[in-house]
Amino acid sequence: MRIVGLITEYNPFHNGHRHHLRESLRLTSADASVAVMSGHFLQRGEPALVDKWLRTEMALAAGVDLVLELPFAFACNSAPHFAMGAVQSLNALGVVDALCFGSETGQIEPLQRIADLLVSRGEDIAIATAQRLRQGMNYPTARAEVLAELDPQLSPELVATPNNILGIEYLRALQTSASPIEAYTLPRLGAGYHSTEVTAEIASATGIRKRLEEKTEVQKLIPDQSYALLAEAMRAGRGLDTEKLFTLLQGKMLQEAESLRGIYQVDDGLERRLTDAALTAENYAGLIAAIKSRHWTMTRIQRILSYVLLQVKAAEMRKFLASGPLYLRLLGATERGQQILAEARAQRTVPMITDPARAKAILRRAYRDQPGVASLAEQMLACDLRATRLYSLLQVTPVTGHRNQDFFQSVRGA
Repeated sequence: MRIVGLITEYNPFHNGHRHHLRESLRLTSADASVAVMSGHFLQRGEPALVDKWLRTEMALAAGVDLVLELPFAFACNSAPHFAMGAVQSLNALGVVDALCFGSETGQIEPLQRIADLLVSRGEDIAIATAQRLRQGMNYPTARAEVLAELDPQLSPELVATPNNILGIEYLRALQTSASPIEAYTLPRLGAGYHSTEVTAEIASATGIRKRLEEKTEVQKLIPDQSYALLAEAMRAGRGLDTEKLFTLLQGKMLQEAESLRGIYQVDDGLERRLTDAALTAENYAGLIAAIKSRHWTMTRIQRILSYVLLQVKAAEMRKFLASGPLYLRLLGATERGQQILAEARAQRTVPMITDPARAKAILRRAYRDQPGVASLAEQMLACDLRATRLYSLLQVTPVTGHRNQDFFQSVRGA
């Protein structure tokens, strides 16, 4: 069985994602698909629109065969860390033959050229980028300028559009991890990543979330079965409430600034800027606007706010990123997905977690000769579980009963 990997957020699953799934299977001649999907907090730092189990159900209903959760440490991080964690997860499954991602260019060669440059001249690029950051430039602009200097033939939009940026990082991660997985790309269809426009029943996830917020119809933009699941969840109050997010953040940030020291990426006096912003901001958007500066992008601020909410320490995050994902967390599988799992059983290089109640025993058994790694894996999982507990407080209708939902939700099946 030939298997294609997809790196996803599905926030929410929409027609563009279905197109990506179908075309990925066609382009790679694959028989089945595996999606590595972010959990409750996403790459741009935002909490997901709906919980990870509902998003898994939407994906399975639309034809994805297997859904694995990308640990928080990688899911809610910069493009290089997000890409590396996702590629390492696909590598660890042991049976994925191809990776197919969407990009604005739709061609693998120019993206691969930049990825090669990042691998061969990585240290030089990092030094030159850091110099520009000290001058007040934001990271995306700084790196794009450095790359353009190293390769004058480089088209600026190649390193300025979000899907190209991620695609380059996937290719770099495949190369640096010596992965046997083949890379393919598809041209992004319809609306751009940040666009709120609708093009022939295709809208970006950003556009769909905006329409939902405005109480505008989205049914034609989402596959029928997936839409039915989403509509029912929204009626039941399972959607995100950003006012609750703002309140929880204020509870963390209105303490003494010193309490924020040691949080991942809260450095260079940022803790004072965070607490000052919390004193005057009236909502989540206002909080971000009050913190934003010339060299702090909105995306980076959103991620930092998530680290503050989850109290993610810099020391532990550095260890997570150095180790890579230390387990695979199964969220859902179709019948064909179960066949993938059976095929992967002898090929996997990290343990599979299907039931968090048994995770500690599974991790300690898998890493019995490496107690330090077992402990780190438990800490990594604890971060994911904490993300779920806090997410349960952010929904329009809070979760009733036990908030450790990871221990009460079953693996989904189509």
